[in-house]
Amino acid sequence: MSTERKKRVLIVEDDPALILGLKDGLAFEGFEVQHAADGETALAMVRSERPDVVVLDIMLPRKSGLDVCQTLRAEGDTVPIIMLSARGTEIDRVLGLKIGADDYVTKPFSMAELVARMEAIWRRNGFQSQAANQPARLQFGMVEVDFEKHAAWKAGQPLTLTPREFLILAYFAKNIGRVISRTELLQKVWEYEGEPVTRTVDTHMANLRKKIEPNPEKPNHLITVHRLGYKFKI
Repeated sequence: MSTERKKRVLIVEDDPALILGLKDGLAFEGFEVQHAADGETALAMVRSERPDVVVLDIMLPRKSGLDVCQTLRAEGDTVPIIMLSARGTEIDRVLGLKIGADDYVTKPFSMAELVARMEAIWRRNGFQSQAANQPARLQFGMVEVDFEKHAAWKAGQPLTLTPREFLILAYFAKNIGRVISRTELLQKVWEYEGEPVTRTVDTHMANLRKKIEPNPEKPNHLITVHRLGYKFKI
């Protein structure tokens, strides 16, 4: 019999019907489910309970989901966050990704889709340090990244990267100097199928450049290759 700990999912949602459905569905799938009904409680639970992923609604009492996400990232917390909202406008998706969310699911959604998104995050985080050809550490410019310890520094100071940003750098570390298309990044880093129309990659690349580049407007390392994608240079 396996003794592996069940993965913990923190649902942050104030809709009683949706809470019940998520609790039942995720428990049936074998997850340990915790719940917070407002933003302040969610922050306290993330800090004390250390869930494996947070499914975070945007519209919440006391503190919005966007505020919760932004606060956690400002504290250096890299817990994977999937934003959840009935609002499907691009501005909401882009804003959620800009402040550090790892993924975004729009209501209504299927349980299968949510579980697939969570498992993709866990799978990437669980095996990224063992990936073929990926160095344990990467140094470029003033930045140093330790993929095994999930830590980064810039000019000797701690650098806060989201789990997704670590994954992006890890993929580029395995493909230094090679042009990588947005579609490839979506398939290999996000594990999306097909060629979805999305600004997800560009948004994450812009955020990452702000953190690692001396001048994000004239990047030295994450280079845009017109109409083709991106290239990483040491």
